[in-house]
This record gives sequence, C-alpha cells and structure tokens, in this order.
Amino acid sequence: MTNSRVASRYAQSLIELAQERDQLEVIKADVDTLLAMGKNRDFALLLSSPVVNPSKKQAVLTQLLDKANAQQLTRLYVKLLIDKGREVDMLGILREFISQYKTIKHISTVKMTSAAPLTADTLAAVKRQLVASGKTEATIDLQTQINPDLIGGFILEFDGKVYDASVSHKLKNMKDELRKPNLYVNQITE
Repeated sequence: MTNSRVASRYAQSLIELAQERDQLEVIKADVDTLLAMGKNRDFALLLSSPVVNPSKKQAVLTQLLDKANAQQLTRLYVKLLIDKGREVDMLGILREFISQYKTIKHISTVKMTSAAPLTADTLAAVKRQLVASGKTEATIDLQTQINPDLIGGFILEFDGKVYDASVSHKLKNMKDELRKPNLYVNQITE
C-alpha cells in the first residue's frame, strides 16, 4: 500500500518537471505505459520484491523503457525512484500522477456500470447529461463496466458519490418498503 503523502509529493514533482519542459502529454503517455505494465503480476512482484537487488530492478526497467521508447525524463524519474527505494510505491505514485494530471486538465473520471454493453450514442448522451448537470468537468473520462447482476439500468460513480439507477437497487428498495409495518392498516382487536 502506497503512502498517499509520498505518492502525492513524488507525482507532483514529476508533473512540475514535465510542465517545465513542456512534455506533460508525452510523460503522461509514458506513465500510462508503465501503469499498463503494472497490471502484469510479475512486473508488480518485481517492484515490490525486497529480495531483488535494486540494480537488477533498474536493469529490467531500463530494458522495458527502451522497448517502450520512453522519454529521458521518465527514465531518470524511474531511476530516481529506485535509487530512493521507492520502487515499491511506483505504481501508486503513477496513479497519483494520473489523478493530478486530470485535475490540471479539468477531466472528471466517471465510472459507469451497466447490466449490458451500451452503444456509443448512449454513452455520448450520458456524457452530455453529466456536463449539462454541472456536476462534472467539461471533459469526462468515462470508464465502463458490465455487471449482469444489475438486471437493468446503471450505476454512476464520480467525485465520491454514487448514483444507482439499477433495477436491482430499485427492487431492493421496494422489498425494504414492503417489509416495513403498514401504519394505515386498521388493527383488529379481539
């Protein structure tokens, strides 16, 4: 688990360096590549392993960054993380970089879970509604998921809030209402 303070500071330093060098977009692409590598279990284990020598980690990451045609700033930054013993926190730092990048670029991340795949027109309509509501930024990063257990409808998550318009949620609410005692029924006395 990455310390949020550490992740924030290291991510902010990379953002500031990238902005100073006018390389924010290309560094963001490198960060996306590293995060994609981080989804590989072996890569994540390499970063977190206390047994693997830091020089070996550096050699492996250098080869991977060479193949990915990463920017010099990215290579130096990864080397710095390893030199400082922060390779364990690297993926958390990179996720924080993306979060700070989205803040700078005024991008809202919205997670949408639906019962079935949605068409591009439907997703575009959802984005328009969110922007029109004023609750999100003008640019939306819409991340979709499918969960057949919802039966129908969707769930939206953004800014720490959840809007549940799924059929399963509505059925649960109806079930809860029906379980409540009915105060309007005349009580029968013996």
